[in-house]
Order: sequence, then C-alpha cells, then structure tokens
Amino acid sequence: MTATTSPLKSRGKRLLLGSATDITAILLVIVALFSILDFESFFTSANLINILINASLLIVMAVGATFVLITGGVDLSVGSVLVFSGVIAGKVMIAMGPQGWGASLVGIVVAMLAGGVWGAINGVVITKLKVPPLIATLGSFGAAQGLAQVITNGNDLKDIPNELIDTLGVGRFLGLPWLVVVALIVALIGGLVLAFTRYGRRTYAIGSNAEAARRAGINVDRHLISVYAIAGLLAGLAGIMSYSEFGSTTLSGHGTDNLSVIAAVVIGGTSLFGGVGTMFGTLVGTMIPAVLANGLVIVGLNSFWRDFAVGVVLVAAVYLDQLRRRSRTSR
Repeated sequence: MTATTSPLKSRGKRLLLGSATDITAILLVIVALFSILDFESFFTSANLINILINASLLIVMAVGATFVLITGGVDLSVGSVLVFSGVIAGKVMIAMGPQGWGASLVGIVVAMLAGGVWGAINGVVITKLKVPPLIATLGSFGAAQGLAQVITNGNDLKDIPNELIDTLGVGRFLGLPWLVVVALIVALIGGLVLAFTRYGRRTYAIGSNAEAARRAGINVDRHLISVYAIAGLLAGLAGIMSYSEFGSTTLSGHGTDNLSVIAAVVIGGTSLFGGVGTMFGTLVGTMIPAVLANGLVIVGLNSFWRDFAVGVVLVAAVYLDQLRRRSRTSR
C-alpha cells in the first residue's frame, strides 16, 4: 500500500506546487527588500492585507487563465468579460430593485453565467470555427467591451445592493476581507482540480499533445470549450467582485487586465507552449506585481517602475521556460 500511495502523493504534490521554487524565492526577496527599506510601513498586517485585496481580482481571473494556457491556448478577453458581466448583473439587479439579498444573489449568479456563456462562445469559435485563440479572444475583447458600452451608453452603473457592498465589497470573514477569501478559495479549488482530478489530467494532456490526447479518447473540442467557459465564468465572478468593491461597473478600469493576468500566469511558471503549470505558481506570479506596486509607493518611488520590473521578470520567465522546453526535447 505504501509503495502505491507514495508515488501518487508525490505526483499530486508536484502538480499542485510544481517547480515554482525560483519565482517564490524572487517574491520573498522582493518582500524582504521592501521590509528592509521601510519595515514599519510595509511589513504590517494592514498593508499585507491591502496587497491581497489589490491582487484578488487578478487571482480569480488568473485561475481560469491557468487552465487555458496549460491547454496551449490564450484568452485576451477576460478583462472585458469582467466589465460585460458586471454590466449585465447590474442591469438585472437594478430591474429587480437594487436592495436586498435576493437581488444580490441573483446578481452574483447572473454575472458568472454571463461570463461563462461568453467564455463558452470563445471556445466554440476556437474549436469549431478553427479561429486561432489569439485572434478569437482579441476580437472577443473588443466585442465584450463595446457591448458593455452600448448597454450602458458609456455611463457606469452605480446602483448596487448595500448588502453586496457590506459583505463582498468591504466585509470581512475571520479578519480577512471577503474579496481575499473568495480569491483564495477559487485558487485552492482550481489547484486541487488541476492536481487531483481527471479533468486536470486531461487539461495537461491536451496541452502536451492535443492529437495524442484525441487518440487516447479525450474529446478535445468539448474540453477546450469547457476550459474557456471556466475562464469566462471566473471573469464574471471577478466582475461582481469589482462591482462590489468599487460600487460601480468601472467600464474603463480593466483595459490592461488581460495582459496583467497572462503575465502573472506565465511569471508563475505556466508555459506559453502548454502542458506545464500549477495554481501555486500562478498565485505567486500574481502576487509579484501587487507587492511591487505597493512597495514602490511606500518607499517613495514612482509606481510606474512596477511595469518595468514585471516586464523584465516576464521576459526572464519565458526565456527560462524555453530553456526547460529545449532540455525536455533533447532528452
């Protein structure tokens, strides 16, 4: 029994945590550096929680993006789907009368459904119409943003149930903001699904070799549609989280989320070529830009330096990924 379960546990741990040692070390070095520069302001529970709040929306979207990238695809539409889903949820809640838990719960469900349907459409366009993921989701990016603008006439929706703001927006659970709790739960579930379920194994198999996966009996098209649907659903969840946090739909506030999410996932060790990636690495990769943005402001530097630093780390991560890929190919 021991001989049988040990390899399984080892495999599960490897898939759950992966080879994110390097990027974790980089994150710890960044935290240590800012702590040395201004310990009293940076290394406080209030500031660390603030960092997590700022990263929470990207964490939720990055979980879906991890599944997509592991299959060898890409989704550039998540930021716009976030906005679109928030708009649809807002319209429904306003129509119901914007106060009360009934409207709040319906709004959450509607946002996730709107995102999931949009993501599934992305998947259908990619698998059935054979449009490359980059082009399909780039077009989807513009379509979702444009449709959100048309529905609202370019004006942010501001009517939102107080119950939603008081809980998901600014509320806390066991001392942690609900935004952070939701993000961590999503990341945990995503990590467990990737590491320990048949769905996760099929996701890796398709990313490693889609044709071989198809010959092994996996319905590749159906799986890919579901992966993009998950990415859309989580973008929808991020949409209602954003609506709750800011009290409005923030139509123009998520234009760079698409690239930020992909950068975080790739920095966390997920391969752009597919077949490799972990949710733990994604979580670490998402925290690096958040820590940099916060720390640079605290030590008095322009936060724009964060974009430069993230760009350098991203290029380095892709380069290391290529080296690892060549090493595996040459064996």
